[in-house]
Amino acid sequence: MKKFLLSSIVVLIGFTFIGRLSYLQLFSFSPDQTLEDPAIKAIYDYPERGYIYDRNGELMVGNQPAYDVMVIPREVKPLDTLEFCKLLGVEKTDFIAKMRKARIYSPRLPSVLVPQLSKEDYARLQEKMRHFEGFYIQKRSLRYYTTNSAANVLGYISEVNENDLRNNPYYVAGELKGRTGIEKQYEEVLRGRKGIQYIQKDRFNRDIGPYKSGKLDTLPKQGKEILITLDKKLQEYGERLMHGKRGGIVAIEPKSGEILAMISGPTYDPAKLVGRERSKNYTKLHYDTISKPTWDRSILAEPSPGSPFKTLNALVALQEGVIEPSTKFTCYNGFYVGNTKRGCHCGGGVRDMNSGIFQSCNAYFAGTFRKIYGKYTTTDEGMDVWEKHMKSFGLGGYLGTDLPTGRPGRIPGKAYYDKAYGDNRWSSSFIISNSIGQGEVAATPLQLANMTAAIANRGYFYTPHVIKSIGGNGGIDPRFTEPRYTTIDRQHFEPVVKGMANVYKYGTARWLRIPDVEIAGKTGTVENFVRINGERMQLTDHSVFVAFAPVENPKIAIAVYIENGYYGARYAGHIASLLIEKYIKGEITRTDLEKRMLDKTLEHEYAKPYSGEPFKINEYVW
Repeated sequence: MKKFLLSSIVVLIGFTFIGRLSYLQLFSFSPDQTLEDPAIKAIYDYPERGYIYDRNGELMVGNQPAYDVMVIPREVKPLDTLEFCKLLGVEKTDFIAKMRKARIYSPRLPSVLVPQLSKEDYARLQEKMRHFEGFYIQKRSLRYYTTNSAANVLGYISEVNENDLRNNPYYVAGELKGRTGIEKQYEEVLRGRKGIQYIQKDRFNRDIGPYKSGKLDTLPKQGKEILITLDKKLQEYGERLMHGKRGGIVAIEPKSGEILAMISGPTYDPAKLVGRERSKNYTKLHYDTISKPTWDRSILAEPSPGSPFKTLNALVALQEGVIEPSTKFTCYNGFYVGNTKRGCHCGGGVRDMNSGIFQSCNAYFAGTFRKIYGKYTTTDEGMDVWEKHMKSFGLGGYLGTDLPTGRPGRIPGKAYYDKAYGDNRWSSSFIISNSIGQGEVAATPLQLANMTAAIANRGYFYTPHVIKSIGGNGGIDPRFTEPRYTTIDRQHFEPVVKGMANVYKYGTARWLRIPDVEIAGKTGTVENFVRINGERMQLTDHSVFVAFAPVENPKIAIAVYIENGYYGARYAGHIASLLIEKYIKGEITRTDLEKRMLDKTLEHEYAKPYSGEPFKINEYVW
């Protein structure tokens, strides 16, 4: 009986092993399980990343060949380390550290030892690598740029890190991934799908041929090309105009929400973040904490909007029925809040809406602001209404663009002021600076451009975006093609648009006209304060300008923000008019103005806080 029981157990165990082995051989084709088998080697075939074209089909980003030195730690045989390091051009300490990291990642899977060799280094190493077992060279593609602009929009790619490997099983050590901009936002579209070939090894660790006759092998699939909304020539021209200046510029096509240009200054050549010098160049750019070239001011800077914000207060007042376009306020070279006088540079006099806008009268809009709140029984009610109207223009929140970063700006509500002053302990006079775009309101250049597009469209906008088509077949998110309506009725926009058009004809931008182009715009001058050694000090004002053109059937809406750029029509206004002319007419007729904007810098203004010397603000230097 015992012999029978023992025999039965042996037979049962034998059948169990036979059944499991049969299942693994006949039915188990899991690539993950295959990768865990030490007798199988995986060779990856990386596809080319998708090309990126501008709105006119001009190539902006392509690919170039590169070569990585790979290592499979368990296959490495004893070698002359000094000779090998000299051959690769790396320090021995770096070599040892990278080998240790590769073993920790996986002794059986390949890791990158030396990334992104040049074609010359590859040609020199190719024949010699066969003498070093466990090492081989793998071809891949790196980005190649046909432009030195748009780094903030295009983004860059870099090697995956431990966090990427932990969170996404698609990636393996050494792969490249989009980190910022379009490269990050459309990573899955652009990267394609890598191919994989499984190689069977014998007990001596020698390759003996394809595993399972290649049934599990896959071919690489190239990334899809994408068409983006940027105009390459406009973007390049805008970045040239921003030389020596800090700030942000955003231009939008009002009828579609497509971003034509998105410029941040200062910036950098995107090619600097490609190749073996990428890490060194990135460190230098990232730790420049003064000029901040990697900080995208077009979507991250949140200054006060200044006088362009007055147009929205006019629209809210019209919608609420508290004024008519003919309603007049008297400007006494400023206005009073209690016994305190706030200044105005319009020259004083009686102002209606039209002259209030084109002369940028602070007193007119302070009076308008008071009337909005005066309509309601409590300040809280008035604030709720005002806040709702402002946010309908895309202010005070994220716009929902297809950009992987951004800031919401700020439209303060009653909770904000209750926290500052206490519940029911503040009134419209406490927040009167919001009437002229100062105070607590804040907006990014992108939000200002979108606000301007909504005015150009007389009451609606499309969510700003940078994708135009994917793979040549459209394929963009439907939310980018659906109009978003403001809370202001269409008929109220005409008197405001008229006032903005008169800014160019009679007002603060009358010397910025473009021959044969009708423009509507608004200048803005924003106070600029900074803390130096704990003391709050005023610096030269920021220059802000918004515009759209032509007035009828507009093709471009633009916002320009120049840090320390004096008043609105000076730097921001000149740059905006040049960009509008470049886009609409394709050429610049005012070459003297162009030369001045290309040559002039504001570096002397940016140096003031760090000079340790007394300085003047808003000093006219031209």
